[in-house]
Amino acid sequence: MRYLFILIIVFFFQQSSLASDLASTNQASVTAIQQVLRDYIEGTSYNRRQQIAKAFNPAADLLLEKEGQAFTKVSVAEYLSWYKPENQGKFNGRIGEILQIDVNGDLATAKAEILIPNQQRRYIDTFLLKNIDQQWQIISKAAVKQASTQNGARILFILSSAHFHGNSKLPAGASFSEIVNAYHRFKQAGYTVDFISPEGGAVPLAYIDTSDTLHKAHLYDSEFMFALKHTKKANQLKANDYRAVHYIGGSNAMYGVADNPDISRLVMEIYEQHNGIISSVCHGTAGIVHLKTKDGKYLVDGKRITGYPEDFEKPNAEYFKQFPFLIKQTVIKHNGDFQFSKPNGAYIEVDGRVVTGQNYLSSALVADEIIKQLQKERMSTK
Repeated sequence: MRYLFILIIVFFFQQSSLASDLASTNQASVTAIQQVLRDYIEGTSYNRRQQIAKAFNPAADLLLEKEGQAFTKVSVAEYLSWYKPENQGKFNGRIGEILQIDVNGDLATAKAEILIPNQQRRYIDTFLLKNIDQQWQIISKAAVKQASTQNGARILFILSSAHFHGNSKLPAGASFSEIVNAYHRFKQAGYTVDFISPEGGAVPLAYIDTSDTLHKAHLYDSEFMFALKHTKKANQLKANDYRAVHYIGGSNAMYGVADNPDISRLVMEIYEQHNGIISSVCHGTAGIVHLKTKDGKYLVDGKRITGYPEDFEKPNAEYFKQFPFLIKQTVIKHNGDFQFSKPNGAYIEVDGRVVTGQNYLSSALVADEIIKQLQKERMSTK
């Protein structure tokens, strides 16, 4: 019996190791495919033939829409000829985004969105890729054209990578409500949303309610969930690509975000050098309390700020004992004017380009205020 028990344990660890190896291999493939798709997206956006060619197998088929036909087959050579050498390096208005990647051994499928805002046009590109001689290449591409009101402007959502409260084993996660409530508003208004976290990759999620229509729609949206599974790191992004940042709450927002130097640098560059908006909701406000401007002042200094105050926490609870700092107390310590309302009501504070919300009920209102400010800015520059 003891021998059988040992065999079971050995088998369990072998299977765990195999699963870990497969996950590692799959992630390496996803990362390699992302680079192939970036070559395609950047190459076609800036008329760089060589970069486009890197993405394709020379024998690949491109199946493209044509007036009066279901599709027409185009060779890679013909496709490359559409991008004229005299235009190399010039941006042509195409804005690309990887939507999904699915790997099965040496074969993969992928989808990308290509926006052309000035033509109110959107393409969905679907790719078939194969790993040939240790190199992922596109072997087939098809595209469909759609009308679109998306404007190409980007909003950055900031989430925590923490799975637990501090050093405990008490589970923690990003508030799914706060993500989808704001995300839905931004997408409806035509914005593209990117996700970052301190560690990148999959983030822990909390407070998912599949009886909620919006939750259910996004939980089963494979493109949305792919983005949450493959969040980026701050050092992978360019500040001038973003019009606003939005710190997501959930109790794990207390850990790893406020003290991440790469996130702080990126956010303040967006705010100070590119006239961007900084926003947060609920525990997400923890992410902004230590931010400093170029002159050394705290961002919250002299500003009206809200978030989830410690007044609403359970002071004797184990999770609360893990908090590295308190939101309201820290805002006040840094000369901010912290305001809040009743626990179960929506409440936001707007102080110039800093917009904060008290709880998940405030997420949509924060997004609406950001959209209003950005639309006003766009109208003023026309």
